[in-house]
Amino acid sequence: MFSFMPLLLLLVSSVFSSSTHSAVISPQDPVLQIGSSLTATCTLNPELGIRTGSLYWTLNGMILSNSTYSMLGPDALSVTLHNLNGSQQQSGDNLVCHRADGHVLAGSCLYVGMPPEKPVNITCWSRNTKDLSCKWSPGGRGETHIQTKYILKYKLRWYGKEKECENDGTAGKLRYSCYIPRNLALFTPYEIWVEAANQLGSATSDITTLDILNVVTTDPPANVQVSRVGDLDDQLTIRWASSHELKDVLFQAKYQIRYRLEDSAEWKVVDDVGNQTSCRLAGLRSGTVYFVQVRCNPVGIYGSRKAGIWSDWSHPAAASTPSSQQLKSGSCDSKPSQRNSTLRRELKQFFGWVRKHTNGCSGMSIKLYDQWRVWLQKSHKTRNQIFQEDNS
Repeated sequence: MFSFMPLLLLLVSSVFSSSTHSAVISPQDPVLQIGSSLTATCTLNPELGIRTGSLYWTLNGMILSNSTYSMLGPDALSVTLHNLNGSQQQSGDNLVCHRADGHVLAGSCLYVGMPPEKPVNITCWSRNTKDLSCKWSPGGRGETHIQTKYILKYKLRWYGKEKECENDGTAGKLRYSCYIPRNLALFTPYEIWVEAANQLGSATSDITTLDILNVVTTDPPANVQVSRVGDLDDQLTIRWASSHELKDVLFQAKYQIRYRLEDSAEWKVVDDVGNQTSCRLAGLRSGTVYFVQVRCNPVGIYGSRKAGIWSDWSHPAAASTPSSQQLKSGSCDSKPSQRNSTLRRELKQFFGWVRKHTNGCSGMSIKLYDQWRVWLQKSHKTRNQIFQEDNS
């Protein structure tokens, strides 16, 4: 019996234990399935001299209609309840027999619920291969309305002793999760399943085969920094530090970046960052604040070819691109300004062509971009020398 007696019934029990029972209710603390019917009887101590016609019943503090009562004799009054709903609390519903003046004579807890169904959606992850956390969902409609115990069991696939990871939390999502803090085997798969049981029945999930190396996740990248690229008004550089665990030579990682405008909730994602710890974003709006986040996926762990699980996103970092108007405001010569605008426009056109052939942060696009800038600077310097010679 999962007996968490409500306060009211505990008080009743303490009164009865100190003297001869005034009355008893039968059955005491029954466990019933939703939709069932129940007839409970309050039997009085004849020495009390109380008439059963003066008694009344309550369920969770609400008086039950006397049309549900039946007098079974001078010392017994029954109540019949049909089509019972699930218990309002896992500690049971309070069915109480009262004297005419409201005095409590006896009480019982009703546990009305459903047997558990097969747990589903077992999901596990390991942080840096040091531990294992698992969660699952109760099967069917989920809520059983009465206390149900869940136990996650696991063992090595081909050998090893069956072990339990028991979490008997009584509320919230903790009831459907479990944590194994240590002693994991990295090179042998596990078989994992969840067993659910209450007083109305039991159920067992399907077995999940789990390779620890395929469910590894790590801490999000730290020290994410966003900075401008000189006076270029459409680009920002992002740098970050890899997780300490990923500095192990047996680990590799790939990164993903997302960024958004300050006044927008829509994120754009850059998928092809690879395992580098910096990236240059291009094609941005000038004079605009951007928020940036980075996350990590450990891959190639101990020779495994499968990717792990994406980490959480890092704390957001922000920076603004230079404003085009600010860049032009210090110029006294309109012709150089026009030439700068032309070069900037050509550069954007060139980089747009590069993005069509190489995505995101690829090394090829950055290399071509840097070569293009060097060529532009040389061309610009040559034009300036010719211009000065002509004036002299």
